[in-house]
Amino acid sequence: MIEIIFLDVDGCLTDGKIIYNVNGEELKFFDVKDGYAIESWLKLGKKVAIITGRKSAIVERRAEDLKINHVYQGVGDKFEVASEILKFEGLSFKNAAAIGDDYNDYKILDAVAWSFKPKDAIKELDVKTKLKHKGGNGAVREMIEMIIKSENLYDEWSKRWL
Repeated sequence: MIEIIFLDVDGCLTDGKIIYNVNGEELKFFDVKDGYAIESWLKLGKKVAIITGRKSAIVERRAEDLKINHVYQGVGDKFEVASEILKFEGLSFKNAAAIGDDYNDYKILDAVAWSFKPKDAIKELDVKTKLKHKGGNGAVREMIEMIIKSENLYDEWSKRWL
């Protein structure tokens, strides 16, 4: 069973665009549907880890809002960080899924049991499942729904908010 999902931010949780306001603060757009799916996943007792190459206060804020278990920013080797998280949680890569969109996600996507990429990810990225949704536009929700349906958890997952 998948117990933890690893999420990239730019291009997966967001559409990859970065906006700076007049004060130089970085802004990103997150999809509420992705957030709902993440919260519901966590309510099943599952884990979520954000592992991203960039650093942004807005990512920390989004992770706090969603009560995400692990947040690592400014990461060079996502595979190494994922390995440390799995060791801490007492899990292995066979219990993990991940979504990524670019070359820096390759090692982690190659290691997990179920790998995903958004519709608009680079073509060269070889994954188990190419999603129908673009990054920042429901790709993470689509990934989570596929996992829970494959593990017969959809009824329990969808009732978490009723």
